[in-house]
Amino acid sequence: MSDFTTRPEIRGTFGVATSTHWIASAVGMSILEKGGNAFDAAVASGLVLQVVEPHLNGPAGDMPAIFYSAKSGKTEVLCAQGVAPAAATIAHYKAQGLALIPGSGLLATVVPGAFDGWMLMLRDHGTMSLREVLEPAILYARDGHPLLPRVADTIAGLQAFFEAEWPSSAAVWTPGGKAPEPNVLFKNPDLADTYARLVEEGEAAGAERTTQIDAARSAWREGFVAEAIFDYLADACVMDVSDKKHGAVLAPADMKTWRASYEETLSYDYEGWTIHKTHAWSQGPVLLQALAILKGFDLGAMDPMGAEFVHTVTEAMKLAYADREAYYGDPAQSQIPMDVLLSEDYNVERRKLITAEASTEQRPGRVPGFEHLADAYVARAARDFDVGPVAAQEPTMSHLTEKRGDTVHLDVIDRWGNMVSATPSGGWLQSSPVIPGLGFALNSRAQMFWLEEGLPTSLAPGRRPRTTLTPSLAEKNGTQLVFGTPGGDQQDQWQLIWFLRFVHFGMELQQCMDAPLFHTMHFQGSFFPREVRPAEIMLEPNFGEDVINALRARGHKVIVADPWTVGRLTAALREPDGMLRAAATPRLMQAYAVGR
Repeated sequence: MSDFTTRPEIRGTFGVATSTHWIASAVGMSILEKGGNAFDAAVASGLVLQVVEPHLNGPAGDMPAIFYSAKSGKTEVLCAQGVAPAAATIAHYKAQGLALIPGSGLLATVVPGAFDGWMLMLRDHGTMSLREVLEPAILYARDGHPLLPRVADTIAGLQAFFEAEWPSSAAVWTPGGKAPEPNVLFKNPDLADTYARLVEEGEAAGAERTTQIDAARSAWREGFVAEAIFDYLADACVMDVSDKKHGAVLAPADMKTWRASYEETLSYDYEGWTIHKTHAWSQGPVLLQALAILKGFDLGAMDPMGAEFVHTVTEAMKLAYADREAYYGDPAQSQIPMDVLLSEDYNVERRKLITAEASTEQRPGRVPGFEHLADAYVARAARDFDVGPVAAQEPTMSHLTEKRGDTVHLDVIDRWGNMVSATPSGGWLQSSPVIPGLGFALNSRAQMFWLEEGLPTSLAPGRRPRTTLTPSLAEKNGTQLVFGTPGGDQQDQWQLIWFLRFVHFGMELQQCMDAPLFHTMHFQGSFFPREVRPAEIMLEPNFGEDVINALRARGHKVIVADPWTVGRLTAALREPDGMLRAAATPRLMQAYAVGR
């Protein structure tokens, strides 16, 4: 294997910051240079990502983070995934004639979570003031940032729709009635004013940084931000992907009472590593389940770029994702049999299902007492929801339509050993109309609920949607690693492949980034219109024709993507002696790792 990599693997001892946009990475590093810690840097970077990648995330989206605090010595999850509103009942949505929750528009909105999550992290673990961490985002929103060509293309593709159906979005994204050109300095003065007013209201509350942060959180959930949101929602009824107009069910009490929170991680031991993920309100456990299945295979004896490796990992992912669809959901409202799903006895039987041929069946496991959920998934995956031709609102990659949303990711480690892995998403510019005067849109995460009773993922008031957002933290003998990626249903697939190559084949961080990636679309998708594409896999062409033909011979329906278009991973690592390393994917030419 060649030692050449598309970028150098960053090494140093002071700090590293990596994200899906070079500006956000540079901002994170600047915060470390000013004496801030990894939490300060993550918050500043996360807020800047809302400005420079508005087609991928926004303030009213959602954000899970996994972090390690050097002060407490604990690894925890920060959950900034908003819940379904009190009025979000199955009966209400079915009364609209819907079989699926639309992937865009106001009916798809849950309680906005991202901003409160970032503020909770800053208050409890950061050291800097509200103004210090918000200043970079205010600067780029007010003075402009070079608009990514993908953002410009997204806006251009939606201009006619915005003008006809979402005029508040047209006002922000097509100023002067023109779609912006790629790489121009693009400004969002309304968003800059929103951020600035949050700082001002925080500072007006008192001199203490925690007081200021709590005041900004209050201004968000029940002050001027909430007032603007509900003034708009009071009579808004807008077109969505169902090709009908709907209003929102989100109400002031929903925002006023919800808070971001902390919880323990879910972990699994593999090859000496302990891998930490979120619980089953996200898809995070599928990576752990796939590892539990793959534990019985000699992956280290395979070619990491070969057909046997691709086939074996793909078949394991199909089984893990089938269990995701059957059993995952919000543990606060449903019983999730995770102890069984991660048990050795269960996964001995699961791995027996992997043969030399690609499976075309949906095969959730049979968990005693939960068999009805497995049956329900198999039936649901075969159902025709009769949604007609739609422009799906699914987070995805560059080989698919520009009109879809996506996600961002960041990893930061400081010189004291604090580390953060966060995957913000939602509130995309294409998810719902901009709230007039605020400069951002609401989220569309409710599309992940089902409109049938009795499931862990059934729509229910106060329930978290089973999100796809899934950062990672792993540790082994004093070495700690944070990593993640955007990509909807593909997030834990790309992370799994990256991690397996890192663990089994001695590849460096950046070598793993540059290696060709693949994913399966076999299972039911998380996003409207909830497609199932049995036995389909997508891979990059640099696997080579021999591998592609061998996979087809095994029964895989192979789709070859354009070169360098699958996966957007970033990662950062701390060794026991304090050496720091970081890497970022070259795909889409946006992500960057910096450090010293």
